[in-house]
Amino acid sequence: MKCVIIEDEPMALGLIAGYCKKLPFVELQESFTNPVKALDYLGRVNTDLLILDINMPELTGIQILNSLPQPPLVIFTTAYPEYGAESYNYNAVDYLLKPVSFDRFLKAINKARDIFLSHSGTQKKQEPEYIFIKSGNRSVKLFLSDIIYVQAEGNYLSFHSKEQKIMSLMNMTEALKLLPDKEFIRVHKSYIVAIGHISSFDKDDIFINDICIPIGSTYKEDLVKKICPPDSEQTRH
Repeated sequence: MKCVIIEDEPMALGLIAGYCKKLPFVELQESFTNPVKALDYLGRVNTDLLILDINMPELTGIQILNSLPQPPLVIFTTAYPEYGAESYNYNAVDYLLKPVSFDRFLKAINKARDIFLSHSGTQKKQEPEYIFIKSGNRSVKLFLSDIIYVQAEGNYLSFHSKEQKIMSLMNMTEALKLLPDKEFIRVHKSYIVAIGHISSFDKDDIFINDICIPIGSTYKEDLVKKICPPDSEQTRH
């Protein structure tokens, strides 16, 4: 799903652009702090979704939307809650109050994706093969099949593969939203594991070759339900 951000506050724009780059189904085409330049761009290039600040100098988000003969889907952002009611007069997908959290952004962008897919007559795509993880000043591409487990280390998460360990300033909730739940499961407050890499487990630990990962008591029941066949005491590949 192609996306353009128009936001006159550089910090807010950077935050939302960073959120977009975390999601493999979002293609960030362009971002603008200048609404006039954005309008010129939209006159030449088609997009599927606008993430649009309502209150901007020179041109408001509403004026930009009214200027487009065939406007795309739109998610409005603003620091002023009183604009919320007006935004829905324009069939907005959602209305986000700044500062926007990743959790709230993800809810809005998933809603936009559902509408986009239904309009295009396609079903939801298969799970992505890779994700991008923000690490320092870079976004690092990680193939899902390469990820063995994820570990919480203070305010960071470490993504472990056979070849490398990537550190990212992210919490477990954000990681779980990026990782397909058919392939990954949380087994401890500090660990997420790739189901396909599990070699064996007992009542207290999971083993991935020579790596031992503890199972938290809160997560034992879900783990057994997910990876053990019904009415069987043995796991199968």
